[in-house]
Amino acid sequence: MRSGVVAFVSGWIGGAFVALALAGALYQLLAARLLARLLRPAAAPEPGPPPGITVLKPLHGAEPGLRGALESLLAQDYQGPLQIVFGVQNPADPAQAVVGELRRAYPDRDIALVIDPTPHGANRKIANLINMRRLARHEVLVLADSDIVAPPGYLKGLAAALQAPGVGLVTCPYHGQAAGGGWSRLAAMGLSYQFLPSVAAGVGLGLAQPSMGSTIALRADVLDQAGGLQAFADVLADDYALGAAVRAAGWGTCVAPVLVAHNCTEETLAEVVRHELRWARTVRGVDPAGFAGSFVTYPTPLAVIAVILTSGGAPALAALAAALACRAWVRSEVDRRVGGPSGPWWWLPLRDGLSFAIFMGSFFVRAVDWRGDRFQVDPQGGLRRI
Repeated sequence: MRSGVVAFVSGWIGGAFVALALAGALYQLLAARLLARLLRPAAAPEPGPPPGITVLKPLHGAEPGLRGALESLLAQDYQGPLQIVFGVQNPADPAQAVVGELRRAYPDRDIALVIDPTPHGANRKIANLINMRRLARHEVLVLADSDIVAPPGYLKGLAAALQAPGVGLVTCPYHGQAAGGGWSRLAAMGLSYQFLPSVAAGVGLGLAQPSMGSTIALRADVLDQAGGLQAFADVLADDYALGAAVRAAGWGTCVAPVLVAHNCTEETLAEVVRHELRWARTVRGVDPAGFAGSFVTYPTPLAVIAVILTSGGAPALAALAAALACRAWVRSEVDRRVGGPSGPWWWLPLRDGLSFAIFMGSFFVRAVDWRGDRFQVDPQGGLRRI
């Protein structure tokens, strides 16, 4: 009798997971379709002189691929005034040598380097940006992470998007690009095949208004209206918080159809897990309900659970086949958009399993590792170094 009840309950739960896996497979197809809309070229901007742009690039260490990422800014075809400000907090930071090489290679470019250890809160990236901003000379500020590789039309696309009526902040999506060995490829696959389709779906369905640290472009006066950089000095999700503050100040935010690459530099599985747990914990803190609902975006692990619970029942096996096929389709669509694969096709089920484990593990995370420091995260997303 008892074994019969267990089998009934297991079968019922397994059926629920079959339904979830099929829903997730349909979601994958929708995300692939919405990716094309996300990256659709924008209308030509209004004629007129392009605005002056200051790019603020906070640096921390000479990570793999750093020179190429920074050099992608110097290769821009932007016709307006352009200033690039790099910043480090440690006077011995080896990233300074990379900046020196670029200054010698591009003597005609307006390049500045700020070396300032002044702390302004627990968020060291924001502290670095605060120290750098005092040298900014132009109307438009672009805040971009050091590991972002930009295409030639990057700045032109950001400036065009900022010209839209009522837009105060522009961000852009990104995919993963391995800058190291196998673990960095695994990390890149997570960004390309899980994160990027989720951004496309969230924006396309009107469920998300992202503001991503890959790139944030806004006018200096809008930043001041949003409270200035100091307002985010103790916040984990500083990029999201800045977007929310800009909207609270009466401005709109948008995602420009400019796809950039994020250099993944992880050398061990532990690094991959630490980085992704921090990102997942950040998203969970920003939108707890939406994050919990993203459970359905992992169709392959859900189908595997269904197969286990139903002892290999035909519906569960069919759901697993559908999940694998839809994930393969998403991968092919992303690869077509970014110009090549982020990792081997046969790694995708393993990558999906790791992504699901990270998702589940994030519900138990109370502290995060960031650039060698460990922080306690409060329920409001505030940081406290521990």
